[in-house]
Amino acid sequence: MLSLFARHGFFDLTVKAKGDIDVDYHHTVEDIGIAMGKALNKILAGYKGIKRYGYAIIPMDESLCICAIDISGRPALVWKGKVHGRTGEFDADVVKEFFQGFVNEAKVSLHINLLYGGNLHHRVEAIFKAFGKALEEAATKDKRVQGALSTKGVL
Repeated sequence: MLSLFARHGFFDLTVKAKGDIDVDYHHTVEDIGIAMGKALNKILAGYKGIKRYGYAIIPMDESLCICAIDISGRPALVWKGKVHGRTGEFDADVVKEFFQGFVNEAKVSLHINLLYGGNLHHRVEAIFKAFGKALEEAATKDKRVQGALSTKGVL
């Protein structure tokens, strides 16, 4: 699913991970979210010149997801929607754990609202595509933004 995030958010991303997937995917997926959050926080240190906010509304066949992000320096995850069960060998219940790890380390406010969907694979796909597009928008440099986009001048 990270390939969907990278492709639709226009991120150059390669992930190599080892984990105890013979037990389950939980720790490995969470650790990838943590690592990606740390990387984003490091890359965007000081949040200078970025748009800060981004959102996307993504339909994936019968599924619809709205994702909004604020690169704010304050971690918060709001998760609405049901993503339970397996798609292939992947336990979709760990998707939320990825985002919680990411949010904690990236220090962003992220709202994921999966409004509806029948097929589990399509629901997860809509989430990752929406996340990629929302983050791409928020992290984009804008020459009109001087310093951090904040009335306080810092985030």
